[in-house]
This record gives sequence, C-alpha cells and structure tokens, in this order.
Amino acid sequence: MQTSTEWLIEKWAGTAGPALAALTGLRLQAAAGGGCAPAELAGAVAWRQETDAAPGSVIWVTAGPTLWRRLGQAVLTAAGLDDAADDEIRGSYLEALQQALSTMAPLIGSRVGREVNLLPGRETDAGSESGMDWTGLHLSDGADDWGCLYVAYSPELEEVLGSDPPPGPVPEPGDPPPAHQNGSAGSEPAARAIPGSRTLDLLLEVELPVGVSFGRTQMRVKDAIKLTTGSIVELNRSVSAPVEIIVNNCVIARGEVVVVEGNYGVRIQEIVSREERLRTLF
Repeated sequence: MQTSTEWLIEKWAGTAGPALAALTGLRLQAAAGGGCAPAELAGAVAWRQETDAAPGSVIWVTAGPTLWRRLGQAVLTAAGLDDAADDEIRGSYLEALQQALSTMAPLIGSRVGREVNLLPGRETDAGSESGMDWTGLHLSDGADDWGCLYVAYSPELEEVLGSDPPPGPVPEPGDPPPAHQNGSAGSEPAARAIPGSRTLDLLLEVELPVGVSFGRTQMRVKDAIKLTTGSIVELNRSVSAPVEIIVNNCVIARGEVVVVEGNYGVRIQEIVSREERLRTLF
C-alpha cells in the first residue's frame, strides 16, 4: 500500500518537473524514486522548508554538488548568462528549488483538506538531519540523467499527511456548488489545475509593469523649477553603460537597448543577484 509520503513525492514529481523546465527552457522531467539517503554530502546544498500544515511540519531537500551546479547554471543559461560565479549558480539553484517547492503546497493542501502555505525556508548543513527517511526525485532531460534530489519529511508532516482530511459540508439537494469549488462554465483548464488551491495559477496570470531606467540624478528645487522645453538633464549613466530593467520597483536585470520592429527593446545581458535586488529597491 502506498504511504502518504510516497504519494506526495509521486505527485510532486508531476509538478516539479514542469516548474523546473519552465525556468531552464529544457525538457526536464522528474520521477519519484525509492528510499535512498544522500550519497554525496561534500559540497551538497541542503534546504529546510517549513509549512503551515501543522506545527513542526518541515520538508528537507538536499542536492549533490553536480546536480545543483548543473541546475543553477541551466537557469542562468536560459537567461543568457553562460559564465557565472559559484555564488550566482548556487543562488539560481535555490530560487529554482523554491519555485518547485511552491507547487508542493497545493498538493499537501489537497491531502489535508485545507489550504497550505510555505513558510520562509533556509539553508542548512548537509548531513545535519541524520536518521531521516529519505526518498529520491530523479531529474533527467530525456537523454541524460541529471541526478537526484533527496527529500525527507518531519514526523509532524508525515502525521498530518497520514490523517484523514476533515469532511466537507454536505450540500442540500438543489443547492448550487460552493463558489470555491466551481469555476465558470466550461473552464476546463481550471479543472485540470492542481487540486486544493488555484493560488499559483492565479499568480501566474498577474501582469507586472516592466520599466527601463536609463539613469538617475538629483537636483535642487531651485534648479528643477527652471526646467523648460529644451532643457537637458544629465544622468548618472554613461552612454556605454547597460540600462536597468525594473519589475515591481526592483531592478532584476541589465542589458543594452535594441530596436525591434521599430520599437525600443532591451537585450538582457545580466541577471541581478538576489542580494543586489534587495539593495536596488526603488
């Protein structure tokens, strides 16, 4: 009989694969493997992900150095960066992992019968969680085996996964189905979404304003009120310096200005690291 954790890793394989494929632009596939402990701890990256499914419910994911470097570099290559430092590759891997883990929350929610969210996670020392029951998530691109993500769950999460979900209200005959269980008529794509929560699908449809910054400057009020037609304002950026791409008041990339079918565009040359993004909030 399939255990609750075996069910979860099998379902996660079906959502993590497409999430990683979207980030890398590759035909990445994920498949649930049997029980196996991390084999390569030297240089491995371990992540501790808490959830609000129950107090103490935690997911651990460990990747060997070969896998996390390959996956992180694939994300950067998809963004046009072929040469990156280890810290950038590590950061890109962790961002990709968190994107993949975000698809696990609706799966847990469908199991326990309520919405489950991921809480802030953090890196931890590989091998610190000894004695855990590990299972594998094998990644491949159809032609090449990339390696295995090692996944373990806390006893608290295993307990809540193994419990029966609370029964929902029984509708009276003739009552319309609840709004949160029924989309608009004929909405087949919504019906095929991950059961338990449509939050991720809704977020993916949100439109974000994208802006380009050619530079900034500061001036005194007495100079600003003198501006008129034909005035020139000098910016703190040279002609050869890359422009900044801004999403949600945050610089996410830099590149050069190009012309695309008569319109201005930007060719991305650099993806800003997470640390630098925090320092460049507008």
